[in-house]
Amino acid sequence: MGTRLELQTVLESIATNVYFQPPTIMSYPCILFKRDGDDTKWADDVSYHHKWRYEVTVIDKSPDSPLVEAVRKLPLCTFARHFTADNLNHDVFNLFF
Repeated sequence: MGTRLELQTVLESIATNVYFQPPTIMSYPCILFKRDGDDTKWADDVSYHHKWRYEVTVIDKSPDSPLVEAVRKLPLCTFARHFTADNLNHDVFNLFF
């Protein structure tokens, strides 16, 4: 679908603070994303289709963050889990891009 920088641009249209390589101190709410795997299609021992899978995490103080719904609506995105750490809500998604 696109490059990591293109995904960064898409995520920046949802949130102001988007990190691929997060700084020591992050500003919240934010979206944190990283490469997590891939999907490769093969035929006759040749790769003909490839998409990266990213783990996209929305981190916010609010458990009802509007960022969660915005990320959830992205194409090829599925919800993975929710957890709370350090009084922050984390909603984790898998996204093929």
